[in-house]
This record gives sequence, C-alpha cells and structure tokens, in this order.
Amino acid sequence: MNIVASDKNPNSNNLINSAVFMSLRKTLTAVNQPSLSPGSSIVAVKLADSEASGSSSRITFRPRKIRKVSSDPSPRFIITASPPLSTKSTVDLALRHLQSSDELLGALITTHNDPPVFESSNPPFLSLARSILYQQLATKAAKCIYDRFISLFNGGESGVVPESVISLSAVDLRKIGVSGRKASYLHDLAEKYNNGVLSDELIMKMSDEELIDRLTLVKGIGVWTVHMFMIFSLHRPDVLPVGDLGVRKGVKDLYGLKDLPGPLQMEQLCEKWRPYRSVGSWYMWRLIEARKTK
Repeated sequence: MNIVASDKNPNSNNLINSAVFMSLRKTLTAVNQPSLSPGSSIVAVKLADSEASGSSSRITFRPRKIRKVSSDPSPRFIITASPPLSTKSTVDLALRHLQSSDELLGALITTHNDPPVFESSNPPFLSLARSILYQQLATKAAKCIYDRFISLFNGGESGVVPESVISLSAVDLRKIGVSGRKASYLHDLAEKYNNGVLSDELIMKMSDEELIDRLTLVKGIGVWTVHMFMIFSLHRPDVLPVGDLGVRKGVKDLYGLKDLPGPLQMEQLCEKWRPYRSVGSWYMWRLIEARKTK
C-alpha cells in the first residue's frame, strides 16, 4: 500500500490511518464472502490497495491476471521419440548422426562393413520368457532349452501365452532343463500378465523409464534384461546399457580409457550418441568381438 505522509500536511497521519482502516475493512469483507471462488481473495486485496492509493491510480488488477498463477509452474514439453530401429531408413539415419557427432565412432562405423539389423518380431511376452530362459547360459545350451520349452506348447512359439505358461508345473519345466528358480520367474511373469500389471499392449506404449520400472517388478528381470529387451525386441533407438560389460569394454577401447567406465562416465561419454545410443552400443559389441578374433 503506497500512502506517503507529507510534512506539509498536518492531517496526513489521520488520512493514513483512515485509509489503512478502510483498506483492511474492504479486504476482510471480500475474503469472508461465501461466494468467492479460489483466488478471488488475492484480487480483493489488490483492488483494496489500489482504491486506498487514490482514484487517480492507473494501475488496475483484473481477475484474468490470476490465470497466470498455477500450482504446477514447471513448463511442459512434448517429447517425441525417434522411430524404432525396424527399418533400414531409420538405421541409416542413425548411422549418419553417429558419424557426424562422434569422430571415433564414425571411424569404427566406416570400417565395419555390415550395418546393424534389428529384425525380431516376437510379441513381448514371448521375448521376455525367452530372456529369462537364456539368462546366465551359453548360447548353445540356452537355445537347446528354449527349443524344448517351445515344444511344450501347441502351435510352437505362437502358443506361448500367459495362461499356457501358468499351466506348466515347476516339475514339467525341470524335466526340460529349466531350473526351479527360472520356473518361478516364468510363472511370476505370466501371473503379472494375468492380473493386468503387464500386457503386450501396455509394454508397446510405455516409455523407456516406465518399462524399467514396470518390468523389474517381475522376479528375475533386472535392468540389464530390460535394456536388452528394449534394444533387440522393441527396437528402441536410444538405450544405453550402462551395466553391460561388453558395451563398457567397447567404450573403454574406443576412447582409450585406462579403466572400465562406470555408469555416470558412460552417460557422459555417450551423450553425443543421442538419440541413437542403441546403435552406438551395437558397435561397441562389434568392436569387442573384432578384438577377440585378432
């Protein structure tokens, strides 16, 4: 409230007290009105201040100004994800981006003749079940167990659905080489589909962060498994598996690091790969494979 007493006016103090009293009276009256909508008290206070400062004031406070006040002041951004790595055109776009944004990775891409291919078209439930079966096994042994697993279902892979997995007992699964622990993982995955926590449709719509949060609720599925699932089953373009030993070794060799990079250093070094960190990671695996053959 901007009321200034003047030394030249002996009645100024009385005027100030009168103005303050009138302002408070109008404010309390406005606040106590039962018909005021949320935020109206703010308008009432501002109007009272304006009136007390004199009718000659040009400052007016209109109710529409209150629309600027929000309980969630943070800006909202619409984030558009890159298309999945299911088509050659998307992969080609990713390669051009990586070659222009990282000189060292660009040189690696140039020397590698075969571009990455992401072809899996299995439904999410089947892919997740396969991921569980393949965990901590050599590729040949895992494939053997997976083939036996598929043989238990009518229609082969198309018959692998939550209901049919639940119908298999732990004994049935142990007979084909599936450990008791993995059998419990498979049953837990199927149960989460049955109770609505997961579904193929939900998984396809989830963001990368939501996938990690939701899928790690399943017993036996950790962040690394979700990262592999997102890259090779969903073909998500911007996944950086910071916990994968092969990718970490590739980054170490590519940039000439003394030690294996940790998660934070991985994020920092590979930031320039966005939004195609999945493709950059694919080349880290190829780099390590090439070193092994030399």
